[in-house]
Amino acid sequence: MQLICRETLPNGLRIVTERMENYRSVSVCCWISAGSIYEDFGNGGAGTEGGISHFIEHMLFKGTEKRSAARIAEDIDAIGGNLNAFTSKECTCVYVKVIDENLDAAVELIADLVCGTRLDEEDIELEKGVVIEEIAMNEDTPEDLVHETLCSLYYGSDPYARPVLGSEESVGAFSRDMLKAYMTRRYRPDRIVVAAAGNLDHGAFRRAVERSFCFRTSGAQDEKTAESVPAESASKRSVFVNKDVEQTHIALAFPAFAAEAPEKYPLLVLNNAVGGSVSSRLFQSIREQKGKAYSVYSTPTFFRTSGYFTLYAGTGEKQAEEVLELMLAEYRAVAEKGITAEEIGRSKRQMRTSFLLGRENTSAHASALGRSELDRTPYISDDEVLSRIDAVTEEAVNAILPAVCDFGAMRAAFVGRVGKREKALGKIIDGAV
Repeated sequence: MQLICRETLPNGLRIVTERMENYRSVSVCCWISAGSIYEDFGNGGAGTEGGISHFIEHMLFKGTEKRSAARIAEDIDAIGGNLNAFTSKECTCVYVKVIDENLDAAVELIADLVCGTRLDEEDIELEKGVVIEEIAMNEDTPEDLVHETLCSLYYGSDPYARPVLGSEESVGAFSRDMLKAYMTRRYRPDRIVVAAAGNLDHGAFRRAVERSFCFRTSGAQDEKTAESVPAESASKRSVFVNKDVEQTHIALAFPAFAAEAPEKYPLLVLNNAVGGSVSSRLFQSIREQKGKAYSVYSTPTFFRTSGYFTLYAGTGEKQAEEVLELMLAEYRAVAEKGITAEEIGRSKRQMRTSFLLGRENTSAHASALGRSELDRTPYISDDEVLSRIDAVTEEAVNAILPAVCDFGAMRAAFVGRVGKREKALGKIIDGAV
């Protein structure tokens, strides 16, 4: 029996399933090509669509033509399921997890949210307050703020620089007509994938989807695409955000690769050695040996057409310069000498274990299936992922170092009481080029 099945319905909606017979759960993900890179920013002020993808995600749960917000909550609780959603720069995803006997009810519910949202005027005004508070919460979380600031700096005028949440100004200007127009463009069957994994039958799942997903719009329109601009297009090297907080938050961005690039797996191995684990260089040097930071790490960010590699540390304001110099020194050593065979072996073993543990649930399978189908990229099996991890060599890691250790393309963001230290921190960044 074929475990993974794909098919495109006559209206363009794509469905993909993976049968996992030894599970009682089924996870369903509805992936929508609606994210901040597709929003119309116009001149960047009020009336633009900044944050509209995320706002609509909120509105999906505020009520449909068939259900009130309370009824949505009651219906998912009645079948003991977990229902949620998220929005990113590239997409929106609504997902649910239930036991197999409740699959039809779960499909009907998730379809009602996506296809039947009511967009009530009063609900829109109420939700503006909620989202504006979410924006304020992000502003009050310096670690989140420094990463958002860094991404905006790194991408400059590129659509990937746009914040997913939008701004208080843009959210406050949303109208029902704007939301409906955006959904007409993006919430179309040919821009949606419904994926499921667990104890299910593909034919029965297809019939449930056909019964439940009834779109108000159909047919294709011209696709608005976003092309990444090289990081060098950003005009500034550093951004300083003054916040009255105890720590100084430091984030450095270096060039990386797109999600499907062959260099992805060497970078993942490098990341583990640099700052992606407790045995990593940044963690051991800055936290364990020097005691200069509680949180210090590295992380790669992969988008469809580009990516970047981040080094992060949060530290006391008086030692911010020292920590920044330590971060740069550790990464400079990587650039000049690479990482050791021992570090590569340890990273690969850790990656294998982390991947396999993460795959022991139906949600991970449904998510991977749906995202690859939405992006129209080949689905990579578990065995192939492990094979790609195993295939990473010292030579492969060394080959990516000129790109990911390009200090000339480095960008830096700082959040904290940095006013008095801005000149010193900026001088360190300029000197690292």
